[in-house]
Amino acid sequence: MSKASSKIIAINAGSSSLKWQLYNMPEEIVLAKGMVERIGLPNAIFTIKRAKGEKFERIVDVSTHELAVQMFLDELISLNIISAYEEIKGVGHRVVAGGEFFKNSVVIDEIVLKKIADLIELAPLHNPANIQGIKAFQKILPKIISVAVFDTAFHTTMSTENYLYPLPKKYYEKYGARKYGAHGTSHFYVTQKSAELLGESVDKLKLITCHIGNGASITAVRYGVSIDTSMGFTPLAGVMMGTRTGDIDPSLIPFLMEKTGINSVQEIIDIFNKKSGLLGVSGISSDMRDIIVACKEGNKDAILAFTMYINRIKKYIGQYLALLNGVDAIIFTAGIGENSDIVRSKILEGMDWFGLEIDESKNFPGAEGIISTLSSKVKILVIPTDEELVIARAVEKLKKK
Repeated sequence: MSKASSKIIAINAGSSSLKWQLYNMPEEIVLAKGMVERIGLPNAIFTIKRAKGEKFERIVDVSTHELAVQMFLDELISLNIISAYEEIKGVGHRVVAGGEFFKNSVVIDEIVLKKIADLIELAPLHNPANIQGIKAFQKILPKIISVAVFDTAFHTTMSTENYLYPLPKKYYEKYGARKYGAHGTSHFYVTQKSAELLGESVDKLKLITCHIGNGASITAVRYGVSIDTSMGFTPLAGVMMGTRTGDIDPSLIPFLMEKTGINSVQEIIDIFNKKSGLLGVSGISSDMRDIIVACKEGNKDAILAFTMYINRIKKYIGQYLALLNGVDAIIFTAGIGENSDIVRSKILEGMDWFGLEIDESKNFPGAEGIISTLSSKVKILVIPTDEELVIARAVEKLKKK
C-alpha cells in the first residue's frame, strides 16, 4: 500500500524577496516553484514556474511578506496547481543562524521563534527576513506544521579547536563568540549526493565542498560531518565574495574609522558586507559574469578582483587538504560553482601536485557530475545544490513524528 502524498512548501525568505518550491511528498516531485522579488518596493516581480516549464510572470506592487504569501497561494489555486489552501500540509523555512541551540531542524513554536529572534545578531541580514516569512505563513496557514531548517546545523559537529577563536575564553562562555559557519544545508546536500555519484558510503569519504555563489563558503567534510568551514561568527568571514570582504585584519575597523571619519562601527561593517569583494575591488559589479566579461576586455581592476577571488578559494582548499590529510573529492556547487567553467578551472590550476586533474572536455557551462580526468587521484564534481529538497525532507520527517 503506497503512502499518502501531501503537498509541502519549502521557503527561503529574504529581506525583500520570497523564494519557494512546492513538492509532492514523500515522492519528492516538484509541482511548481517561484519567487516574489522587490517586496515593499514599487513594481515587485512575481514569478511562478510549473514543473513542466510553463512560466508566469507579472509586475505588481507587493507591500509585505504576508501579502506575497497570500498572492502566490491564490495563484497556485487559479493555475489549478492546488485546489485549496488545505492541500498544503507543511511548510519548511530556511533560517540562516541557529547558533549552538539548534543542531537539527525543529518544529516552530513561540519558544523557537523567540530563540531565532535572539540570534539575529549572528545573521543580521538574514534572520529578520526568515522570521518575516515564518510569521506570514503562521498567519495564513496557522494549523499546518511549520519547520525551521538551519544553515548552521551541519557545522555543529566542528570540534572546539576549529570553532573557537583565540580570544579570552570568557567571550565565548558569556556571549557565544565563536565560529558558526553557514550554507550548511547546501554543504549537507552535496555531501550526500556525492556519495551516490561516487558509489561509496558517505561515512568513508573525505570531501571539500565549495559553495560558491554571491555568498561563498568552503567546508572540510570528514566521513559525512563538517569538521571546519570558512564562514565564521557571521557569513562575512572566509573567502572573498560578491560584496563581502571575507577574512581581513580586524584592526582595519578602527583604522578606517579614524581615516574616513566614519564614527559608526555598523557603517564600516555594512561596507565590508555590501560594498566590498568583487564589487569593491573591480568597481564594476558583484556578478562574476560581469567580471569575466570585463577581464576579457582587459579591465585591470576586474582582472585583479578575479585573481584575488581565485587566490583566496585556492588557499582555503589548500588548508583543508592539509586538515583532512588528503581528500577523495572536491565538489563545486551554487551559482558560480555550478555554472562557471572558467572559475572552476582557475581554482584548480596549478594544483596537480595534489592529484587534482580537471578534464576540460567535461568542464563546460552547465556540466554536472564528475569532471576530473580518469587518472586524477582526487575526483572533481559539479553538483547542483538543492536546499529546498533538504527543507522539504525535514518537514516530511517531522510531520511523521
